[in-house]
Amino acid sequence: MGDNNSINKVPPGFRFHPTDEELVVHFLQRKAALLPCHPDVIPDLHLYPYDPWELDGKALGEGKQWYYYSRRNENRNTRNGYWKAMGMEESVVNSSSSRRVGIKKYLVFFIGEAEGGGGVKTDWVMHEYRLSDSDSSSSTSRSSKRRGHNSKIDYSKWVICRVHERSCSTSDEEDGGMELSCLDEVFLSLDDDDEISNCH
Repeated sequence: MGDNNSINKVPPGFRFHPTDEELVVHFLQRKAALLPCHPDVIPDLHLYPYDPWELDGKALGEGKQWYYYSRRNENRNTRNGYWKAMGMEESVVNSSSSRRVGIKKYLVFFIGEAEGGGGVKTDWVMHEYRLSDSDSSSSTSRSSKRRGHNSKIDYSKWVICRVHERSCSTSDEEDGGMELSCLDEVFLSLDDDDEISNCH
């Protein structure tokens, strides 16, 4: 599925501030199972070769955050840099059943070449949400029945990406009101060569 040229926008007066659980349960699970999403506002977008500052007008923008569906892919190179996984993942849990329904992965954008671990770290951060293994299997089974067994596309490989640029001087209100998880706080406080750089 290609990039959407037009984006369904949130109706006037409404704001799109979903929790991690809502992104996985109400959007990603339904996407993987080929069920309609209401509201249908998150576009399909091939992440590559877009740099994060090019997402405006392509992904769903809300405040200083951008949302889109993409395919799971280990190649995260863009025109001018690459997304680097930071080796941290967090479970997304259903608040009603306490069952893990998804996994949240943390990535940071680097400008430059990925080969040799080069590149300059930026303040662009991505949260990549994927279904847990059990939900992926059940969603694949349901979607296979809907589209027929001859399809070569595995819809359980969809992810939802939330991209934002962090600023040391940005308040929660200015940053779209997004609450930080414990891992977010740890992630943003690290300043060694393997983590996101501090603001100067």
